[in-house]
Amino acid sequence: MRWITAAVLLLVFALLLRMELVAYAMYVFLAVLVVSRGLAYTWAEHVTATRECSRMTAEVGDTVAVIVTLENTGRIPIAWLLAEDLLPRRALMFRPPDLQLQGSRVGLHLLPPRGRTRIHYQLTCNRRGYYQLGPLVAETGDLFGLHRRFRVVTAPHFLLVYPPIVALEGYEIASRRPLGEVRMTYRLYEDPTRIAGVRAYQPGDPLNRVHWRATARTGLLHSKIYEPSTIAGATVLLEFHRGSHAARNEPYRSELAVVAAASIANAVFQMGQQIGLVTNGRDAADRIRVEGWDYDPQSRQQARQAASMLEQSDRLQPVTVPTRRGDLQLGRILDTLARVELTDGLPLPELIAETEGRMPRDATIIAILPEVTVETVVTLADLKRRGFAVTAVLNIFEDSDFASAAGSLVAIGVDVHHLKDESRISRICQRFLLR
Repeated sequence: MRWITAAVLLLVFALLLRMELVAYAMYVFLAVLVVSRGLAYTWAEHVTATRECSRMTAEVGDTVAVIVTLENTGRIPIAWLLAEDLLPRRALMFRPPDLQLQGSRVGLHLLPPRGRTRIHYQLTCNRRGYYQLGPLVAETGDLFGLHRRFRVVTAPHFLLVYPPIVALEGYEIASRRPLGEVRMTYRLYEDPTRIAGVRAYQPGDPLNRVHWRATARTGLLHSKIYEPSTIAGATVLLEFHRGSHAARNEPYRSELAVVAAASIANAVFQMGQQIGLVTNGRDAADRIRVEGWDYDPQSRQQARQAASMLEQSDRLQPVTVPTRRGDLQLGRILDTLARVELTDGLPLPELIAETEGRMPRDATIIAILPEVTVETVVTLADLKRRGFAVTAVLNIFEDSDFASAAGSLVAIGVDVHHLKDESRISRICQRFLLR
């Protein structure tokens, strides 16, 4: 616009002073500007694109192939088109990156009338997550570089990478007590290995229920009373507040917690028990902005911002999967764990206060914690006083730090397990004895 204003003023000045050569030059220059602007707009408006992905869900280690097809729908050849299929910065910033890129997602192309070209690349999934692939940002303009046009051409695709599941060891599946036991609110089962007392014999009691020692001592038939104690599933409580995770340990420790949560949920689900999930993390789907490709950007940076996922979220609502049985329950939990991210939302005490009413007392609360604070101890102690069975999995590497953190939890009667590193996930159900 500045060039056109300057050229018009110079043309008026030349006409007033009867400077024919300067006026002719300004005529030619203005004609070039108008034609260039028209070409830039025409080329940009006639660019279309489609994206094909080999899969939209993947496991860690899988490779996803992406093909973006660019097409010139107009009758005028496009002299140059710079196209970039956007990927989230967070997915490429670590070593190794969350998504390992093979090939090029950026290309400079010349498109003939009705012509097509392709951008092909592959992504190797190194870490679980919810990733936005695209949209495609296209840049074109005139041959002189006087005018440029930017467009967000395609809608994005979203790739869901599930966390790996580790088979748990150190417990007997038939016992149905992998991480602790709870006292049932209702008398659903009786455990014949746990005698709670004796009572007078009642007609219909089987002979294997008769307490022969009490009968011999009193001279009257007595029957055993079994304690109604069994595991009735679990609610995984995943602490994902950003302030609880040291930046120097990220993303390793948080990813370790997610893998442990997925493995525990899978083990409980395979036993046919109820399983649920509660976390103060952020669901990545909440931060996706879908209206960007209708925006008319004026620069490449604006085009990137219009097409990106939101990096900040002030969401305070916890992310939950209700504790229940069902064939689809594990899938819901894995979907949620694949998308969960660290956030500055609810601290752990507020999370428990918000979700306590939705957690059944017949299920063990398995809290996966990166640290143990005074507030954490008070909150878990309050849960135990309210009748919940609580088990803590401490996601801490150093043995000395673990011992220090576990001591305060053991003092209030909370079972503690040590999640030291990835190799310890399979043995997370083993009890850890402090000396």
